[in-house]
Amino acid sequence: MPAESVFPQLEALLPHVQKPIQYVGGELNSTVKEWDNCDVRWALMYPDAYEVGLPNQGVMILYEVLNEREGVLAERTYSVWPDLEALMREHRVPQFTVDSHRPVKAFDVFGLSFSTELGYTNMLTALDLAGIPLESRDRTLDDPIVLAGGHAAFNPEPIADFIDAAIIGDGEQAVLDMTGIIRAWKAEGRPGGREEVLLRLARTGSVYIPAFYDVEYLPDGRIGRVVPNRSGVPWRVSKHTVMDLDEWPYPKQPLVPLAETVHERMSVEIFRGCTRGCRFCQAGMITRPVRERSITGIGDMVEKGLKATGFEEVGLLSLSSADHSEIGDIAKGLADRYEDDKIGLSLPSTRVDAFNVDLANELTRNGRRSGLTFAPEGGSERMRKVINKMVSEEDLIRTVATAYGNGWRQVKLYFMCGLPTETDDDVLQIADMAMNVIQKGREVSGQNDIRCTVSIGGFVPKPHTPFQWAPQLSAEETDARLEKLRDKIRGDKKYGRSIGFRYHDGKPGIVEGLLSRGDRRVGAVIRAVYEDGGRFDGWREHFSYDRWMSCAEKTLPAFGVDVDWYTTRERTYEEVLPWDHLDSGLDKDWLWEDWQDALDETEVEDCRWTPCFDCGVCPAMQTEIQVGPTGKKLLPLTVVK
Repeated sequence: MPAESVFPQLEALLPHVQKPIQYVGGELNSTVKEWDNCDVRWALMYPDAYEVGLPNQGVMILYEVLNEREGVLAERTYSVWPDLEALMREHRVPQFTVDSHRPVKAFDVFGLSFSTELGYTNMLTALDLAGIPLESRDRTLDDPIVLAGGHAAFNPEPIADFIDAAIIGDGEQAVLDMTGIIRAWKAEGRPGGREEVLLRLARTGSVYIPAFYDVEYLPDGRIGRVVPNRSGVPWRVSKHTVMDLDEWPYPKQPLVPLAETVHERMSVEIFRGCTRGCRFCQAGMITRPVRERSITGIGDMVEKGLKATGFEEVGLLSLSSADHSEIGDIAKGLADRYEDDKIGLSLPSTRVDAFNVDLANELTRNGRRSGLTFAPEGGSERMRKVINKMVSEEDLIRTVATAYGNGWRQVKLYFMCGLPTETDDDVLQIADMAMNVIQKGREVSGQNDIRCTVSIGGFVPKPHTPFQWAPQLSAEETDARLEKLRDKIRGDKKYGRSIGFRYHDGKPGIVEGLLSRGDRRVGAVIRAVYEDGGRFDGWREHFSYDRWMSCAEKTLPAFGVDVDWYTTRERTYEEVLPWDHLDSGLDKDWLWEDWQDALDETEVEDCRWTPCFDCGVCPAMQTEIQVGPTGKKLLPLTVVK
């Protein structure tokens, strides 16, 4: 039986909510397939508002990969704002997909992609609206498999009670493999029920089923061990790694939103992974090794994507896009090709030591010359050694001098506060650096309208990084440190007015820290926050630190732990970490050694250009670093009219 659309009921509610267009679907390049012609059906969710979720590359790629397959259907759903949530509850309208407005509960798999842990309460909202039991143990054969993916899934333990499965790593091949297993099980008549299909997934060694593992605790609250409770279930679950990105040129038909979104551009991932070795960076650690997309593969994706969308800007995405071995040729080739069409190019923030004015000029040739963003991360030379961000202040000043001397007027610098071993003085040196940037900018440009914006985020230790053992700075200490920095910047009469200062207070970071390094006991906090009205915790106007702390105080004492135990406490080498049974490929001894190097302020080179440092990824995952240059040029060689 086809799942019926709930749009007739939904349509009557839309005049009463903000931005109703985000719920109607029908975007350019969206896909609606016949329900009865498909035997495996996926509902994909980015657990945030449409304006944030629609541009998400991960969901967009999986949506297309699945829908290209015969007999497989994928539709999208996003978090509904509280105004529509209240109306949906009142009128009994379930969580729906935007593609055909089918109930999420009718699908075989409900897959959620978490780039941040602050989306967990939105997941519970969607489950409840869908009529799916919040806890996996209460679900029946008629409920979808609730699957977590994305970077936060590298430690899914805080949501272990709420999900049926997790996939860590790259999703393209993983979702197809999972589809094949579900298809075979359904074709056999669903033998053994829900337990059987989850067992089949678990026994592949690459799908994590939390219910098939028991966690034993020591008297002091630490984990004793994590043990499989079914035969044939592996002790460790491995991450997925897609090699040869040219074989996966997705998205081929990028979605074009109906409503305004956070990114209004067509994006191409030019390489995956990073081996710069920044010790705070989970994304760089868990996506190793580096795999470059070829220059011709990038050119082909850009050409097809622009034709399919009509966008006027192309984002060249990766963790450190200027590190692509052929980035200069890529930027020049694309700027040449689309010069008449005025297609702009953009990179995420640029590394100071990878910036050159020729590259910057190519990127802005067909578009507007906006500000440049650099991320020194640490305020002092000492801190940059601790975090392995090998950028000197001289490098930064030289780089911004080049930028200001070539016509740029605004530079944004991104830092973190609360890094391991950090002192007040390390943070106050951020002000000195910003003042030196303004001084140099005025000197080389001969102008006084030079601007520098300092943006500061709180450091949160993440799993699978050398800092996974580090203590987190308390919210109070973070705020006190940032207040001193603000006072120093504002108190400078010569340069202070030219320096913008943006920062997040320490409170959201403590909640993120609780969730990022939490274990299964933290699930009780998440549920309590959700039941108390917690929604959209990644949004400043919806986030409530007091709610999180109150719920933690009510739930965690029963387990003999508290928020500080998860956040500001330093771990030892011997401690079993909640995610140790999830294999990112990184050798735990190597991570520990790098943590010790951080404490010794010892820098480590990028293994792309030096001998191997034995992090473990390549042999463990049977992968290898894939970098150019290929020596090829963008094709066709003529300008595209």
